[in-house]
Amino acid sequence: MSSQDEQFQAAAPDPAASSADDGMTWWYRWLCRIAGVIGGMSCAFAGLWNCVTINPLNIAAGVWMMLNAFVLFLCEAPFCCQFIEFANAVSARADKLRPWQKAAFYCGMAVFPVILSLTLTTLFGNAIAFATGVLYGLSALGKKGDAISYARIHQQQKQMDEEKLTGALEGQA
Repeated sequence: MSSQDEQFQAAAPDPAASSADDGMTWWYRWLCRIAGVIGGMSCAFAGLWNCVTINPLNIAAGVWMMLNAFVLFLCEAPFCCQFIEFANAVSARADKLRPWQKAAFYCGMAVFPVILSLTLTTLFGNAIAFATGVLYGLSALGKKGDAISYARIHQQQKQMDEEKLTGALEGQA
C-alpha cells in the first residue's frame, strides 16, 4: 500500500464509531463544524487587523489569533487546507477527541489572545471560536432526559422522604 492510500484511510474514520461514542446528532456535529469554520474566519480577519499596530502585545495577540484560525480550519474543515499534507491526519485525530477535550482546547485557544491584549478586536474576533468550544462543551454534557424519567425520580425521592419522616416520628414516640 502506498503512503497516499494510508493517509486516505487515516483521514476517513468510521462515522458510526465516532457518532456512537460522543452521542452527538448529525445536525449538532455540523453546527459545531460550521461554528468552527466561521470562528476561524473571524479569528483570521480580526488577527490580521490586530497586527496592523505598533503595540507589541496587540501584534502577539493578532499572530495568536491567526494561529487559532489555522488550527480551527485544520481540525474542523481540512478541505480548506488541502495543500498541507498532514491536514487530513490532524483532522482525523481531532475527530477522535472527546467533546469536552475539544471544548477545553478551543476555549483555551480563544481566551489566550484576550488575556494578552484586551481590546474589542480580540474580544469579537475570538467570540465565535470560544462559542465553538462552548458548543462542544454542551455536547459533552449529554442529552437532556425526558419528563417521565424525571417524574419517576422525583416520585421516588418523595417516597423516600416520607419513609424517613415516618421512621423519625416512630423513633420519637
